[in-house]
Amino acid sequence: MIEKFLEEVIILVAGKPAEKIASLLDDKKYVNEFTIAKKMDLTINQTRNILYKISDYGLVSFIRKKDKKKGWYTYFWKIETLKCLEFLKNVLLKKMDQLKHQIKSRETKQFYVCERCNIEFNEENALLHNFTCNECGGIFSMKDNSKVLKELNKALNKFDDKLKLIDIEIDKEKEKKEKKRLRELKKLEKEKKEKRAAARKKTAAKKLANKKVASKVVKKANRKKSKKKVTKKSKSSKKTSKKKIVKKNSKKIKSKKKKK
Repeated sequence: MIEKFLEEVIILVAGKPAEKIASLLDDKKYVNEFTIAKKMDLTINQTRNILYKISDYGLVSFIRKKDKKKGWYTYFWKIETLKCLEFLKNVLLKKMDQLKHQIKSRETKQFYVCERCNIEFNEENALLHNFTCNECGGIFSMKDNSKVLKELNKALNKFDDKLKLIDIEIDKEKEKKEKKRLRELKKLEKEKKEKRAAARKKTAAKKLANKKVASKVVKKANRKKSKKKVTKKSKSSKKTSKKKIVKKNSKKIKSKKKKK
């Protein structure tokens, strides 16, 4: 059903020769324009002209990639299914409005016809022509609107049934898009969580590294202090020992003097 609707949209926008392009375009991945041209048995310029016509209504989207060797761009196309269905719905609603207007007119106004020329006139125009046909000179007869009303109501009901089917497909596409959006949100949320976790690990590792560096610095400083203390103690002990030796020597000298 969806394929028929898409084909109808393409015919409305780009004409009957472009009908096949609907089945070649995908709504999930982009298709190379050269692949489309080959399958449609058209030149690349003819294919592009069709795609540009459809693009003017926003019913297809594209991305382009540059050929590094040749330097030109290749376009990749994707059909926008939801936009196509909404476009078709709007076209159908306009047709239904026109039919409703015709039905109302047939129900409230009287029409006349020249049966020989098969030309129809509303009451105002029939009056202007004196109820006489300019072509054959025949007299207008009053038209029975019941048959026309029956056909118009039948067409309106047919459009109404078609509109319901389009609405079902639109709801399906919206549901798909919503699911896709939720999947993308979950994916983004997961990526954010992973990034935050990685950042926390990085900061924790950095803090640990800083602590280790700080402890090393402290230990180094403590070692230097302890060394300084040791050297000071050794120096002071040397001084005291020297003083003791000097005192001992002076005592010995004094004792020797007394003996003499």
